[in-house]
Amino acid sequence: MTTYPVNMDIHPEVTAFFDEATNTISYIVKDPDSQSCAVIDSVMDIDYAAGRITYDHADALIDHIKKNNLTLEWIIETHVHADHLSAAPYLQDKLGGKIGVGEKIMVVQETFGKIFNEGTEFQRDGSQFDRLFKDGDTYMIGTMPAFAMYTPGHTPACMVHVIGDATFTGDTLFMPDGGSARADFPGGDAGTLYDSIQKVLSLPDAMRLFMCHDYGPNGREIQWETTVGDEKAHNIHVGTGKTKEDFVKFRTERDATLDMPKLIIPSLQVNMRAGEVPTDKDGHPMLKVPLNLL
Repeated sequence: MTTYPVNMDIHPEVTAFFDEATNTISYIVKDPDSQSCAVIDSVMDIDYAAGRITYDHADALIDHIKKNNLTLEWIIETHVHADHLSAAPYLQDKLGGKIGVGEKIMVVQETFGKIFNEGTEFQRDGSQFDRLFKDGDTYMIGTMPAFAMYTPGHTPACMVHVIGDATFTGDTLFMPDGGSARADFPGGDAGTLYDSIQKVLSLPDAMRLFMCHDYGPNGREIQWETTVGDEKAHNIHVGTGKTKEDFVKFRTERDATLDMPKLIIPSLQVNMRAGEVPTDKDGHPMLKVPLNLL
């Protein structure tokens, strides 16, 4: 059992950026004792029908960092997202910083490298990223320690990042009235997801939790911050003592009714490359559409 170095005395400054097109929340996390910061789960804009990439969302992050004279040290991906494209290379080119993801990215690359019929030039060793995190790995944002917690289930490479009294859940948890993420993608597993959620809920009740997505259930306004205590008491899928068996039954039945995310095909191709858009044999940016494989 991994022992995690939780420090609730550190209170990072968290600024959220909501992307309406994908219901994704990106974060800038600042060390309170320096000008260092990290970006978590950035978004690159795509007009899929037109085949056009733009960077309005990423530019908003860059503007904030520059206006506040911050230094970008880390660009963190909580997992290989299936619903939006990462802007990590664009941010790195403009501001520097290291791109980090969980070490199980190699499992995702192997799985989807086959689905997208990638050739031998596509490296499946995670080398597109600057840092591959293992469970419990620590890193620094200025003077502020952070660590990664391995939380598979939604995907095999999911990591939750804990920075002082702020935890960034990726797709492991949603807001209490949103419940949890699906577990039916290749490599996903509902029972494993339940166990991962319990790891997150074992953190102190006062721990701030920041979601990667919110969809405003029942018409409420978009929200992205809650606490471990609120999740334990009110999460509609795992709160109030719901058992693993109950969760697996619900999650499996629910997932069977869900459509594929609209951007899963471009997202996977880009995100398993750390945000780089693949190219054809002539070097032109190009995406594939595999048929009847997802």
